[in-house]
Amino acid sequence: MTLLVTGGAGFIGANFIRCMAAAHPTWRIVCLDALTYAGNLSSLEGIAEGPCFRFVRGSICDRQLLETLFCEENPDAVVNFAAETHVDRSIEAPEVFLSTNILGTAALMDACRAHGGVRFHQVSTDEVYGDLPLDRPDLRFTEETPLRASSPYSASKASADLLVMAYHRTYGLPVTISRCSNNYGPYQFPEKLIPLMIARCEAGQSMPVYGEGKNVRDWLHVEDHCRAIEAVLLRGTPGEVYNVGGNSERANIDVVRLICRELGQPESLITFVTDRKGHDLRYAIDAGKIRRELGWEPQHTFETGIRQTIRWYLDNRSWWQTITSGEYRHYYERMYAGR
Repeated sequence: MTLLVTGGAGFIGANFIRCMAAAHPTWRIVCLDALTYAGNLSSLEGIAEGPCFRFVRGSICDRQLLETLFCEENPDAVVNFAAETHVDRSIEAPEVFLSTNILGTAALMDACRAHGGVRFHQVSTDEVYGDLPLDRPDLRFTEETPLRASSPYSASKASADLLVMAYHRTYGLPVTISRCSNNYGPYQFPEKLIPLMIARCEAGQSMPVYGEGKNVRDWLHVEDHCRAIEAVLLRGTPGEVYNVGGNSERANIDVVRLICRELGQPESLITFVTDRKGHDLRYAIDAGKIRRELGWEPQHTFETGIRQTIRWYLDNRSWWQTITSGEYRHYYERMYAGR
């Protein structure tokens, strides 16, 4: 198996590569990543030096690069993590989200078509469904829930999902889509809620929370997400969508308070800031389909997973401190200078 993983230097992509390299040591894994602000090659340290791994720096929007890469590697499957993902950034500058998340996905699928119909998996998000009311805990997103995106980010991902399914129907491209809930775990870029709160709490700094912190998210450990993608890749039915959730709904404020308790810091560090524009109230995933059809189950509870995550960030301060200082951007040059 030769697997092309796009966006593999990002949070979930890097964890996926690590999981696949451990579970399938004979697979060849080719990572394509543009190394934008959230791409961090040091997240693949220990993997990048292996004989079955190749890293290529570039954009999924670069069609000539894709053609060259497909000719050189002849991949059996593509897993597309490459995306701009931060909602706040999409509100400030939506253009780059439309380019990478929609046009880049199309370029990848065109390369798959041109090379014999390569298996294509699109990593999506539960945010394409919009949100749910806080007072209806019985409601959850299923694969049949209509798409109702709230932000430029989620709209770009919903557009990509529609395009993926159109390529399946029109061209017969073997595609699958997974839509996950909020991920947490090692190697997450420290602008996201959990790593940001851990870093600021550990330093005794103020911990900014949107609005009143009542927005609810379903939390999924990144390793469970990686196992779900593996299951879809190996056993999923082409043309199908699979929801992946951790069945661990928590209000943002409760997550932040838990971090304070685990780190022995006072809740007085929490500060409430002006709410995000169009802030979704609640996400909740019904993952019954992937459980029934593919036998996937999450292995982490939120209680054990968050404690492991906090410990990882405390034990790996140098990883996220190089990000906050900007030093991580020089890792590629150190790794590949003279090659």
